[in-house]
Amino acid sequence: MAVTQRVPDVVFKTRVRDESVAGPNPYRWQDRTTQEIFGGKRVIVFSLPGAFTPTCSSNHLPRYEELYEEFKSLGVDQIICVSVNDAFVMFQWGKQQGAENVFLLPDGNGEFTRKMGMLVEKSNLGFGMRSWRYSMLVDDGNVEKMFVEPDFSDNCPTDPFEVSDADTMLAYLKGTESSGVSEPRKAFVG
Repeated sequence: MAVTQRVPDVVFKTRVRDESVAGPNPYRWQDRTTQEIFGGKRVIVFSLPGAFTPTCSSNHLPRYEELYEEFKSLGVDQIICVSVNDAFVMFQWGKQQGAENVFLLPDGNGEFTRKMGMLVEKSNLGFGMRSWRYSMLVDDGNVEKMFVEPDFSDNCPTDPFEVSDADTMLAYLKGTESSGVSEPRKAFVG
């Protein structure tokens, strides 16, 4: 497994609200570069296998959302959730989750995830190529700390969720020991 020291240069295909767009779907495509997203900022990134999936929806995203203000007080400028899903899926998942603080960044082609060395096959679940679960603290594009879930492999029969959680990242920022993954914040209905 390759782990980079710096986030890779990619262009993310995002959708943004634009009131100048007529009709019932006032959004337009906007390319966002790695430099725009990470340049000059301290950012937490957590990546997960997919929107609308059990652990991602019941704990991973909700707990980062819940602890947002505490992360901000520790000098974090932004929290980003990356998934190998398209912009439409990420937008709808964010609405369903009530995500207001965590920026949901679509990696629809898996380019960022692949260049991070975190792209895995999940065809055993019918998912195709997806991100392995991890989190990282990025300072001006440089990876300061990375937490990668154990058993990294294609078609892993389990979905480890032990170290990429919000509480582990919070403990790292505070310089304390993590007490482990919190209980799920939401019930998953799927």
